[in-house]
Amino acid sequence: MEFLIVVSLLLSCILIQAMFSIFRVEKSKNLPPGPTRLPIIGNLHLLGDQPHQSLAKLAKIHGPIMSLKLGQITTLVISSASAAKEVLQKQDLAFSTRHVPDAVHSHDHAQHSVAWLPVCTEWRTLRRILNSNIFSNNSLEARQYLRSQKVEELVAYCKKASISNEYVDINRAAFRTSLNILSSTILSKDLIDPYKDSATNLKEAIGNAMVECAKPNLVDFFPVLKKIDPQGIRRRMTRHVGKVLEVFEDLIEERLQMGRFEQGDVLDVCLKINQNNPNEINHTHIKSLVLDLFGAGTDTISSTLEWAMTEVLRNPHIMIRAKEELEQVIGKGKIVKEDDVLRLPYLSCIVKETLRFHPPVPFLLPRRVDKQVQLNGYIIPKGTQVLVNAWAIGRDPIVWDDPLELKPQRFMMSGVDVRGQDFNLIPFGAGRRICPGLPLAIQMIPMMLGSLLNSFDWSLDTHIQHEGLDMNEKFGITLSKAKPLCVVPIPLN
Repeated sequence: MEFLIVVSLLLSCILIQAMFSIFRVEKSKNLPPGPTRLPIIGNLHLLGDQPHQSLAKLAKIHGPIMSLKLGQITTLVISSASAAKEVLQKQDLAFSTRHVPDAVHSHDHAQHSVAWLPVCTEWRTLRRILNSNIFSNNSLEARQYLRSQKVEELVAYCKKASISNEYVDINRAAFRTSLNILSSTILSKDLIDPYKDSATNLKEAIGNAMVECAKPNLVDFFPVLKKIDPQGIRRRMTRHVGKVLEVFEDLIEERLQMGRFEQGDVLDVCLKINQNNPNEINHTHIKSLVLDLFGAGTDTISSTLEWAMTEVLRNPHIMIRAKEELEQVIGKGKIVKEDDVLRLPYLSCIVKETLRFHPPVPFLLPRRVDKQVQLNGYIIPKGTQVLVNAWAIGRDPIVWDDPLELKPQRFMMSGVDVRGQDFNLIPFGAGRRICPGLPLAIQMIPMMLGSLLNSFDWSLDTHIQHEGLDMNEKFGITLSKAKPLCVVPIPLN
C-alpha cells in the first residue's frame, strides 16, 4: 500500500521524461514477446504482490522467454529449464553481470561485493578465496563440530519448549540457529542467545538492512529518481549498513592489535590472506564479504527449513517414511550429523523437493546484459535486466510430473541435483554466479530438518488441524511463509 501511494505521488515528477520514452522506438526490432505496455509504468501493474506467480502466469501466455517494461527498465524473464540453460550455461558470460538494486549501493557495497561485482579480476579473486578457503571441503570439515553444536542447541531449545508445552516458531528458531552458525564460523561468536529470542546490535542492524533490501523501490524501476530517493530506502540502508561495517571494522582492528590470528575463523583466514598478499583482498573487501555471507546465508536456510517442516506436517505419509528412515539409519531420538546425510536418501529427497517447490530466492539474483546479445533468435538490448524465475521452472509441467504435488520419491531414482547442472532444479543458480554457499546449505538443511523430525513428534493446534496449514507466500529477498509455522514439539515415547 505504501509503495502504491508513493508511486501515485511521484508520477508527476517523472511525467516529462516518461512522455519522451513513450514514443521512443525500441532499438531492438526483435524483442521477445510480452504483454502490452502502458504509458509511464510499462508492465509494473502486472506484478502484484507475488511477482513470481504473476510472471509465471504471463509466461504461459507469452512464452518462457518474455520481455516486459518495468517502469524505465527493459526486463527479460526466463521461465523454462531450456531457456535457463541457454542463459546460465551456454551464454553465461554474456549474462553474468548483475543488475544491482539501488539499496545495495549503500557505502559502495556493490563495488566490493562478490555477490554484486561484475565478472572481472577482482571478482575472480574474491570468488577463489571463497571457494578455496571458506567453502572448500577441507574448510567445511574443519568447522563441522561448530555446526553440530548449533544443531544440538536448536534441539535443546525445542526440548525446553516441549517440557512447557509451548509453541516453537520454526522460522525464528531456524534463523537463530543459522545466524549463529554463520557468526561462529565467521567471527567466533554467537549473535543471539541460542535459548532465547534476544539479539545483539549487530543482529538488529543486519536484520534491518535485509528488511530495507526486500522493499519494492521506485528507484529500481525509475533510475531518474535516484538522487531523490523518494522512499528513503537508501538513506535507511546507509545507516543500517554503516552500523554493521563499524562493528566489522572494530573486529578487524581487534584482531590486528592481537598481532596473531588464532581463532581459525573466516575473519582470520581473510586477514592472513591480506597480510600475505594485500593486492588480493583489502579490509573493505573483507567487510563486504562478511556482509554478503550474513545476508545470503540466514533467511535462505531458515525459510527452506520452515517450508520443509510445513510440507512434512501436511503430508503425514512423508513424515512417517522420514521417521522410519531416521530410526533405521541413525537411531530414534538421535541428532543427525553431517556424515549421516549421505546415508539418509529419503531425507535428502525431501529437501530437494522442498527446494523445487519453494525455492528460497524465486528469481535468483537479477542479471543484466552489458551489450546487445542474441537469445534463441531474439535480440536482447544492452542494459536489459534478466530475471530467471526458478519458482516457475520448478513447477513446469513440461519437465515435472504432477508438479503441484509434493513427491520426494521422484528424486529417489533420479540423478537430478541442486548443484547447477540440472536446469529444471536451480534454487542456488548455475554457472559462474552459482551461490558459493551451496555446499554449506545442502549440509545444514537436512541436518536441521532430520534432527527436528527424529527428536520429536510435532503437534498442530486444533484450528489448524481442521482448517489446514496456511500455505500463502510472502515475497521478499527470500520466499517465506506469510504466516509463520508455530508447532508444539512432543517428546518421543
